[in-house]
Amino acid sequence: MDAIIMAGGLGSRLGMGEKPCVTLLDKPLITYVVDALKESSGIDKVYVAVSPATPLTQSFLQKKYNGEVRAIMTGGGNYVGDMIYAVKEAAIISPVLIIMADLPLLKGKHIDYVIEEYNKCGKPAMSVFSPLSVCKGLSVRPDTVFNWGGELIVPSGVNIIDGSNIEQEQDYESLVSQEIAFALNINRAEDLCRCKEIIEQRLLSQA
Repeated sequence: MDAIIMAGGLGSRLGMGEKPCVTLLDKPLITYVVDALKESSGIDKVYVAVSPATPLTQSFLQKKYNGEVRAIMTGGGNYVGDMIYAVKEAAIISPVLIIMADLPLLKGKHIDYVIEEYNKCGKPAMSVFSPLSVCKGLSVRPDTVFNWGGELIVPSGVNIIDGSNIEQEQDYESLVSQEIAFALNINRAEDLCRCKEIIEQRLLSQA
């Protein structure tokens, strides 16, 4: 399965310039997601959808990954439109993982888990959600909350869709995970600080 990282947004809420290039423990945010995808046994090619708003991100990818990761220039400003364009430009006509560039706690094992669940679900698409309670436990303030069978859930920014039918609405499975890696995306300065704390705590526990 191929993957597309969506990295063309303005990142205005964070207010630190191009969000994919914002550093977390001396690494740009997008490298955490690229590295997780490269760790995954289920991901083949990795593409990054950039836009005129993220020229530094495109330049960084070319220098850092030297062709291993292909940047696709989209129009920017319209998430769905940019995603459709990127899937078409990459000529993907099979299931494709769509992921945001600001999920630095993700590892290859989390990507593998999502792909395994997708392969079992029997639907053309799947979206990953976090319980609102998990987000609150991390002091994350989500912008979007859904009621799913009486449980409040938050979209994580990780989805699998059928690339062969990219312009049509697709029936999707909701995968709700307690794993904090899906819940902590970087929208505000406090999210960056919280993420830094978690990574540092994990490094200390491994020492």
